[in-house]
Formats: sequence, C-alpha cells, structure tokens
Amino acid sequence: MAGTAKAADAIPEAKDGPQPRSVRVVLLALMIAMLLAMLDNMIVNTAMPTIVGELGGLEHLSWVVTAYTLATAASTPIWGKLGDMYGRKGAFLTSIVIFLAGSALSGMAQDMGQLIGFRAIQGLGAGGLMVGVMAIIGDLIPPRERGKYQGMMAGIMALAMIGGPLVGGTITDHLGWRWAFYINLPLGAVALAMVTAVLHLPKKRARGRIDYLGTALLTVGITSIVLVTTWGGSQYEWGSAIIMELIFLGVASIVGFLFWETKAAEPVVPLHIFRSRNFSVMSVIGFLTGFVMFGAMLFLPLYQQSVQGASATNSGLLLMPMLLAMMAVSLVAGRVTTSTGKYKIFPIAGGALMTVGLYLLSTMDVSTSRLMTGVYMAVLGAGMGFLMQITMLVAQNSVEMKDMGVGSSTTTLFRTLGSSFGVAIMGALFTSRVNDEMVSRLGKAAAEMPAQLDAAHLAKLPAPAREAYQYAVSSGVHAGFLLGACIAVAVFVAAFFVKEVALRGAGTPKADAPKDTAAELAVESV
Repeated sequence: MAGTAKAADAIPEAKDGPQPRSVRVVLLALMIAMLLAMLDNMIVNTAMPTIVGELGGLEHLSWVVTAYTLATAASTPIWGKLGDMYGRKGAFLTSIVIFLAGSALSGMAQDMGQLIGFRAIQGLGAGGLMVGVMAIIGDLIPPRERGKYQGMMAGIMALAMIGGPLVGGTITDHLGWRWAFYINLPLGAVALAMVTAVLHLPKKRARGRIDYLGTALLTVGITSIVLVTTWGGSQYEWGSAIIMELIFLGVASIVGFLFWETKAAEPVVPLHIFRSRNFSVMSVIGFLTGFVMFGAMLFLPLYQQSVQGASATNSGLLLMPMLLAMMAVSLVAGRVTTSTGKYKIFPIAGGALMTVGLYLLSTMDVSTSRLMTGVYMAVLGAGMGFLMQITMLVAQNSVEMKDMGVGSSTTTLFRTLGSSFGVAIMGALFTSRVNDEMVSRLGKAAAEMPAQLDAAHLAKLPAPAREAYQYAVSSGVHAGFLLGACIAVAVFVAAFFVKEVALRGAGTPKADAPKDTAAELAVESV
C-alpha cells in the first residue's frame, strides 16, 4: 500500500540484515524514557510533605506540580513538530537531556522558587519524552505490527501508578527527598546511551521556518486552559476575575492560533490532519478517556482511604485491580489487532465497559466491601485497556509519515487536556457534594473540618463527625463517577464513527510477507 511504501522509504536498510536483538534494545530504551516521564510526578508527590518541611513555601506548593504540568502540556506539540522537521532521534535525545538537567537542578534546589523553575525545565523535557516514544514507534513499526507492543505501554503505566508512591516513600525515608529527582539520572543515562548507540533514523532538514507565532499562540492558549482547570474552584472561585481573564485569554489565543495555522507556511499543528475522520474521532475519544481515567484515579484512593480505612502509604496498590485489568486487556487487544487487522470493535467495547464500570463505582457507599470495589475497578480498567493504545494506533495510521510527530503529539495533547478538565470538573463536583452533605449532617461544625482526611486522622474524630465525613465522601464519589459514566457514554457513541481503515503494513499477503519488521531494518546490532 502507499502508506507502507512511504514508511519503507523513510527507513534505511541495515547493512547486515535484520537485527532482532537491536529491536529489543531500542524498545527497552523507549520504555525507560516513557517510565521516566510517567513515574516522576508519582514519586515527587509522595515526597512533597518532606520537601515543604525543608524548603518552606507551603503557599507555593501547588506550583511544584503545576509548573511541571504546564511545561509538559505546552511543549508537547512543539516537540512533535521539531521531530518532523529536524529528525526524530535528535529531538528525542534533546528532550532526554533537558529532562535530566531539570532533574539534577531540582535535586539541588535551595528554595521553593528554584524548585518551581527547575520543575518547569523538567516538564519541557518530559513533553518530548512521551511524544518521542510514540512517534519513534510510529516511524519504526507498521500499525499492523504495533498492536503487539500495546501491552508493554500499558504495563509501563501500571508500573508507574503502582510503584511510584512506594518508590517515592522509600526514597524519601531512606535517602532524602533530593533523590526523588536524582533517581532519574541513572535511568535517563541508560536510555540516552542505548538510543544513541542503536537507533538509526534518516536525518532530516527543515524545508521551512519554525512557526514562532503559532507556537506562541498555542503555548498561551494551553497555559491558560491548564491554569483555569488547576486553579478554578480551588485557589480561586470559578467566577473570579482572574479565572474569567484566563478563560478569555485562552479562547482568544486558540481562535488566533487556528486562524494563523491556515496561513502559516510550516504550521506547528497542520490542520489538514483533522480532515481524517478517524484522527478527529480518536482525538475526541482520547480527550474523553483522559477526562474519565484521571478523574477516577483522583477519587478511588480517596474513597478507599477515607471510607474503607485503607493506608495512604499503599495508595498505588489500591489501584491494582484497575491497572492490571487495563494492562491485560490492552495486551490481548494488541495481539488481536496484529493478527486480524481489525480494531473498530475495541473502542466500542471500551466505551461500553467504561460506562458500566463507572456506573458501578457510582453505586459505592459506606458499606461497599473492598472486594466489590476491586471488581468495579477491574471493569473500568478493562474498558480503558481497550482504549488507551488503540486511540494512538488509529490516530497514527490516519496521518502521513511526514506528520507522524505532530499526529502523535496532538493525540497526546488532547488526552492531557482531557485529564486536566476531568480532575477539575469532577473534583469541583465532588467538593461541592461533600460540603453540602457535611453541612446537612453537622451544621456549622462542618466548617471546622478539613476537606480531605486520611484514615489516621479520621480515627481520631468523634464517631458522629467520622460517619458524617464518610457519608459525605460517598456522596461526592457517587456524583463524580456518575458524571464520568455520562462522559463514557459519549466515548461509546463516538466509537461508532470510527471507520475501519486497513492498517499500514497489513496489505502484504501472508505468504509473501517479509519476516523483518520495519523496526528491525531501522537499527543496527549492539
């Protein structure tokens, strides 16, 4: 097929034929890079109380996370375009170096201001890590073969979610909080060396100039959106002047960006990629999936700690039923996609299972057992497993090879923005329901209780206050998950608009199909 031919033209033949060992080395390096990007926030969040205790600046605590998130989101589409223009390998290696530099500087920070600035540098690099991994895999491996690696990607996510809090707690307790950042250095150095040694992609030269105005407008727009979703309802009221100003600035910047991209010679996000129905539908599904997934990850540990009395130390383990189901289903879906070339059923099944899982989670109350919670989480995880990698696979299959970077980065950006909206909107609904329930049960005494309490603090409360809080959390969780179920219905409906286009690499007759994958031809032996 034409798409396969383009892919083949972009990959030089290796001198000594296929090298399966090198393929595994490259994929291992990419997985380490992905782990770095996903694990960092999980580890740092656990270390934050210790960091504040040493550096002070409690009032700036949220900016340690916000600076990283903002820089990651704003730089994501830029990294994708740079890879398309100047070569994937160079952009990816640069992002690793920036991430490691930010990690080292964060570990050496002497006050909260320095830490926030260095975390922003880290975030700039992190934006390139995720996009680089997805785009390089998209360059090297035809979509038909790419399904086999979906389980690996889901496994990395599960490892980060489960292991992050445990690793962060252990490092902070035994080595000090600075090692929460220094731990990135040896892992990053290994990934850097492996990618440099064995990944060989054709070098590119930019045919046009960088779209500086488009980049600036998109950065301002994304920054405004993330700040609105981060600050709204927490640090500032939703109707406050600063939130309204940010909304106006964000909308104006995005409108200006869309107008300019139709005029730019080398747009940072070519709007023609949205002419593909599949790409547009998968961008929407990715946004909605991010909305639901990160909202669920916000509420589940809170419910299990506050209502079911679980330990906060093992908060990552509480999500294991969901994450293991997600990993297993993603692996099976990838294998089926590789063997059959069919994929439309997976987003449909994913939307249906997510809807059912979220509805079941919305029925939880103070009497729900941990076993039933685990079953409900597994249903939700299975739904997300059908969606997490299929969205990227179909999106990449819907763009030309020359747009692989911006296609990957745009899909990643939609999921990131979805997670920001999900946490903000579901969090605001949760907080509102908790406050209303507390006031109705305790009256004026509710104002004296904090918004969130862990199991240890709950045990010290008088029985009436403790029960009121647990009922309030159950009510808030019910509202949040019910909203999530409605969003999941939209995913289910959108999935029916996916058109099952043949995956690149699937058109070769089986008898004539070469044993070598594109990845094997793109690397040299170690």
